[in-house]
Amino acid sequence: MERIRSAFHNMMKSERYSRFTLQPSENGERHAEVNLSDYAAEDGAEAPGSPSFRPEPLLHSRRTVAFVILGTVILFVAGFLIGYISHQKPMVESDCGQSVTVETDGTNTGKPSPAQTFPPPDVSLSWKDVAQLLTDKLSSEAFKKTLKEFDLLSRTAGSEEDLNLANRIFTTFKTLEMKPWTDIHYVQLPMPDSNNPNTVYFGSDVKPAGYLAYSKPGRVEGRLVYGNYGRQEDLDFVQGRVDLKGSVLLLRAGKITFAQQVDNAARMGASAVLIYLDTKDYNLVTDTELYGHVHLGSGDPYTPGFPSFNHTQFAPTESAGLPKIPAQTITANTAAALLRNIGGPEVDASTDFKGELKSVTYKLGGTQNITVEVNNVLVNKEIHNVFGVVKGFTDPDHYVVLGAQRDAWGRGYTRATVGTSVLIELANAFHEMVKKDEFRPRRSIIFASWTAGEFGSVGATEWLEGYMSSIDRSVFTYINLDGVVMGCESFVASASPLLHSLIESTMKKVSMPRSASSMYEAMGKNKWQTRVLRTMSMEDPAYPFLAFAGIPSISFHFIPENTESYPYYGTSLDNMDHLNYQTNHHTSEVTATAARFAGLMTLRLVHDHLLSLDVSGYKGPITKAVSEIYKQVNQLTRSGQLKDVSPTWLNRARNSYFRAADGISNAIANTDLTDKEACRILNDRIMRVEHSLLSPYVSVVETPFRHLLLGHGSHTLASIAEAKDMEKLRTQLALATWNLQGCANAMAGNWDIDDEI
Repeated sequence: MERIRSAFHNMMKSERYSRFTLQPSENGERHAEVNLSDYAAEDGAEAPGSPSFRPEPLLHSRRTVAFVILGTVILFVAGFLIGYISHQKPMVESDCGQSVTVETDGTNTGKPSPAQTFPPPDVSLSWKDVAQLLTDKLSSEAFKKTLKEFDLLSRTAGSEEDLNLANRIFTTFKTLEMKPWTDIHYVQLPMPDSNNPNTVYFGSDVKPAGYLAYSKPGRVEGRLVYGNYGRQEDLDFVQGRVDLKGSVLLLRAGKITFAQQVDNAARMGASAVLIYLDTKDYNLVTDTELYGHVHLGSGDPYTPGFPSFNHTQFAPTESAGLPKIPAQTITANTAAALLRNIGGPEVDASTDFKGELKSVTYKLGGTQNITVEVNNVLVNKEIHNVFGVVKGFTDPDHYVVLGAQRDAWGRGYTRATVGTSVLIELANAFHEMVKKDEFRPRRSIIFASWTAGEFGSVGATEWLEGYMSSIDRSVFTYINLDGVVMGCESFVASASPLLHSLIESTMKKVSMPRSASSMYEAMGKNKWQTRVLRTMSMEDPAYPFLAFAGIPSISFHFIPENTESYPYYGTSLDNMDHLNYQTNHHTSEVTATAARFAGLMTLRLVHDHLLSLDVSGYKGPITKAVSEIYKQVNQLTRSGQLKDVSPTWLNRARNSYFRAADGISNAIANTDLTDKEACRILNDRIMRVEHSLLSPYVSVVETPFRHLLLGHGSHTLASIAEAKDMEKLRTQLALATWNLQGCANAMAGNWDIDDEI
């Protein structure tokens, strides 16, 4: 039939000319295109710009042409009837009431033959069907096996064990026909020097096994001072009683990150920091070694803002978040020995400075000298991120990414084994749904296994840096799977406000572990936000995606009833036995529940016509932040410190955001959701929101977390509300106003460049 059509077309082409040609479009359809070069006026005159020469049509007798046309038509009709009778295909009814042709290869495997045409998304499966399919595939029995398979004795980033695990995951993705690929980076990771160990000198020499990556190396002597958790309010309290300049601060872990503790200490003039686990906060054996990092940022700090594809390409550069003083961890036993001899005034009983180390009277110190020596060395490591993908059928260039860290300080059962197991089981489930159950996701799902997460999300951040110029136009959500199981009685989550509505709807569909009640019911129903939602911290693996790359992101955790932290992180005690203790020996059941929660969020994001991102979610946070700035400006104005500055323009930008969000909601209400192009335009507007909240006025090298509301730095609305420098306040207020207004403009999407050219 194709040959007959071709012959007929060739014959007719020699007789006729048209200014319309059929051109293939990107989606495989054909459209008419005006061919201006062949245009001729009806009176035979040349049109302006047309060529001066064109071939003269060939001449044929009318009788010959008539016979040729008649014969061709007869052959065409006969061929069509024969083809129709011998190649009738089964028909399935689409959700739009249209018949869709499906060819099968006779094997009934669910895998398309080379000639197969996939049905449109969810042609035979409702949301209820696909949700139940996914839930059924994520069983606790499957997780018992997977958790055991991925439980390793050692998995340090860049080690042979880490590389072997990466290869295993790559092979698994390949078996699942997910076209896996590897993202390779060359980074510098700090390691202890076995020939020159880190040492603390205080009467006797102590050589800790634990350490803090990215600490400034060197030897420092100073007065030993106890500074509680090292929060700014703690150090302000101590400074009023003991001079902190040149001191060595002894801090207990908790409340804030190691990096924030060291940064606060350096800004107060301390010369070094020692960090330990107090038994009041961590009920562990007192000789437990502690590991972590003190980079106030994420990624490789020696290639800030750009990827570590090859160090030789770049001039030496360091992150502004690297600490300026040495820092070292010590055991609780060592800390107790220091506190018994620290001297100085006793801490006030009305404060929370007192811990629970045995036979210790907590004093502020300032009378005894101590020496700290840090000798960590930088080691060049090749690290591999591993990816697999389930491709979408409508918008395959839009992705939701599920990621899990696979490295750890030692065994890392909770930190790495659980997340990797959830990643693999979700990949299995979605692959099976597409292959066997005819599920057709509209958008793609990327499964990512990161490494060097213990050093500050190095692998993930390097990937983000490598594709920073385009990633916001492709990745619309990141779901972090690290640490999803820490207990079983309660639940917390940290996420972009765009995802809060999706979290709520998913909680209604997932039951709490070993309970008939839904997560929504168990967490207080309409009061769930107070009990569940937390501000995302800088050490959260999802934070670079949200605050650096501007991608709506979420981290979530099943936790014990009375604590939100996992006491074994950063120690050799993060193993299966301790997690089983935390979950009352129901780890596989809780892990299956966590997988269902992440899976159903993912499913909703790739199933629906429109992205499940609620642009009105930022209305509350923006209003609260603007209100705080109003209070600050008014207070400074009344005191005479600030003149001729008004936050009115910022409030107008807030109103613009509100109108843009309402505009998107109205457009959704008035859009035919079966119109693919209309849905894609709306989704593109929704995808602009988070990324448009990144400040374009700060450097990613100096201030990587550029988010206006959730970032870290003087550009944020929270920082402006606390500003003391009047000139900086003026500048930052103006820039923040335009940042927010720019976000509103991007959301509105009503400036059509086609109207201007």
